[in-house]
Amino acid sequence: METMQRASVVQPTAVESDTRMDGAPQDQMLASEALVRSMLDHGIQYVFGIPGAKVDQLFETLQYSKAPGTPRLIITRHEQDAALMAAGVGRMTGTPGVAVATSGPGASNLATGLVTATAEGDPVIAIAGQVPRNDVSRLTHQSIDSRGLMAPITKSSVEVQDPDTLSESFANAYAVATNSKQGAVFLSVPQDVMGHTVAREHMERIPVYQQQEPDPSSVSMLIERIRTAKLPVILAGMRASERETADALRRFLAINHLPVVETFQGAGIISHDLERLYFGRVGLFRNQPGDEILRRSDLVITLGYDPIEYEARNWNADRHAPIICIDDVIPELTKEFQPDTVISYGIAPVLRALTALCEANGGASSWHLPDSSREYLDGLRRRLESNSAPKGTSEGGDATPVHPLRIIDALQQRVSDDMTVSVDVGSHYIWMARNFRSYEPRHLLFSNGMQTLGVGLPWAIAAALVRPGSTVVSVSGDGGFLFSGQELDVAVREHLHIVQLIWNDDHYDMVRFQEVAKYGRDAGVALGHVDFVHYAESFGARGVHVGNGTSLEDALDWAFAQDGPVVVDIPVDYSHNHELKESLIPEGLS
Repeated sequence: METMQRASVVQPTAVESDTRMDGAPQDQMLASEALVRSMLDHGIQYVFGIPGAKVDQLFETLQYSKAPGTPRLIITRHEQDAALMAAGVGRMTGTPGVAVATSGPGASNLATGLVTATAEGDPVIAIAGQVPRNDVSRLTHQSIDSRGLMAPITKSSVEVQDPDTLSESFANAYAVATNSKQGAVFLSVPQDVMGHTVAREHMERIPVYQQQEPDPSSVSMLIERIRTAKLPVILAGMRASERETADALRRFLAINHLPVVETFQGAGIISHDLERLYFGRVGLFRNQPGDEILRRSDLVITLGYDPIEYEARNWNADRHAPIICIDDVIPELTKEFQPDTVISYGIAPVLRALTALCEANGGASSWHLPDSSREYLDGLRRRLESNSAPKGTSEGGDATPVHPLRIIDALQQRVSDDMTVSVDVGSHYIWMARNFRSYEPRHLLFSNGMQTLGVGLPWAIAAALVRPGSTVVSVSGDGGFLFSGQELDVAVREHLHIVQLIWNDDHYDMVRFQEVAKYGRDAGVALGHVDFVHYAESFGARGVHVGNGTSLEDALDWAFAQDGPVVVDIPVDYSHNHELKESLIPEGLS
């Protein structure tokens, strides 16, 4: 594979290819070349995928292009992981990654990554080859209705029938993928479309739509309601963690010291200097300090909150407090989520307007929470800190399983703010979401819409690509890791410094502890044991086992000092997992 030099601003130049599937002269442009030019114009940096006969013309065009700024082609081991990597790029940069697959099972393997992206607001464009147009309606080799298959799980699913409209279709796909709520789009491209010549110029990027500023009277009303409430609280969701929005929220909070509760995908919104306003994260089980403050509050302000993260029936079952919804999408209404005020001008513009009005009216000196509310919050903060305190001591002489909070504490001490931590799904994900602190938006990544197993390593690879020079940490269980562990090959080929932690207990434990809580026993959760160090070494990566003379701390120090992908196999003590579901706040408690 040839590595292309990226440029931030480029002028389109000829995309060279020796292949002409339709026998046309060399100087005529193929649809695949027009498509690549559109990718270049739209700032696409990476294309992830696996080639096949129905889409190989695009791979030829990408790999042998001489155009400056041509997206880099990253060959993966599974199409699902290609879609997850592309979505990871979208989540962290706001510019869609692109995933490409061949027809039939190549296309269908994209589905899990695409439904995850659509549910969780990550822009991604997926392109799958298709049989030639005259075979689409026949029962032929690898012929499936991929457009129909993807329609329910993407924002848009289109089959391109005319070579001249392929570039146009990509431009529209980009616009749909990046418009709130962001998500996945799908293009099915028949083989004879991709390799055919085009007569039209390629489609360039359309201007970005600028949102209008909020109405001044609405802003004044918001400030008045916040400052007359006794305990207003902000619930910051997935769309509040966009960089521009997080910066605007931080400036607002510097003047208005409101308590903030994050969803899992809102992680990292609160910076170090505002940590006194952080009251934990909510999601999955209704038993956290954040749940308590939401229940007690007399005004809940939701910022970029999406119900798929944490349904309102969990945090607002009593429906006693008024809700102000600030977002850039129209909210989905339910019995438990009926905001009395909805402001959909865009989150960042509203926050900037609120801050400007506060500054004009005296800033922080003009308003404080009541003493009773501050006393309540002080007690809640102490409980939050106590819940996260590490359990257990350092052992290195045997393979004693390690308590989750000790793993988190050891990791916290070694992760700087610029590092990215991607978290797979499993029991470890609950422990991490509740207790691991992050101070930069979209640097602690969770799948909390679909809870998709296997996201950890693909997202870590995406982070290492788009945030070069920084160490990336991936945290997985032994079950979820093997959903995508083969992508260690990509990490080795790209020489990415990824520290892959595996919390190992030879079970699907997130299922097990909940089964035990419901039925008093488990079923179907036991796994065979895997030597993950030898597994890593088989790809050319490195690995270390915790135990038998190697302490957790020594293993992490060694792993962070390496310059390529490393696997750290940690025997985990999940005997306290029953606590994750305990002390649920009773329904209807006021």
